[in-house]
Amino acid sequence: MKQIDTRLLDDLTSKAIASPRKRAHHNLHAVLTDPVQRLCVAIEPGTYIRPHRHADPLTWEVFLMLRGSAVFLSFDDSGRVTERLVLEAGGPVHAVEIPAGAWHSIASLETGSVFFEVKQGPYKAPLAENSAAWAPVEGDPECVRFEALYRTAQVGDKPPVASR
Repeated sequence: MKQIDTRLLDDLTSKAIASPRKRAHHNLHAVLTDPVQRLCVAIEPGTYIRPHRHADPLTWEVFLMLRGSAVFLSFDDSGRVTERLVLEAGGPVHAVEIPAGAWHSIASLETGSVFFEVKQGPYKAPLAENSAAWAPVEGDPECVRFEALYRTAQVGDKPPVASR
């Protein structure tokens, strides 16, 4: 039997803190072809997850906070924030189900944040058209500014204009 316990969450948090990407994951599914993808994801403040959608294959996704807190954002096609939720392990909103094809991202609000993710499989590497053209690719210097703004973004906010 597989368990999600404090030891696993602590280990993932340590790996995320040590990672240049400031995140780490632990798959519960055995293979990427599994029809249901289940994983724990540790995210630290400063990790940048480029807004994306699951449109090929068209699939929903669920995020459930196990520890800490994060801001979840959904966007329209131009990058305007359409929804903002603070997900907290001990707060009023613990989880969100993201509709298939919806643009979204998540940003950590505190160290030690871990969420459980469930989505339909099999895993397929994202296509370019499913990553937001209005947001920088991971590794771009603009990622730092975008990630910081995502933590405070409100409904109606537009993506920042590149500073270069």
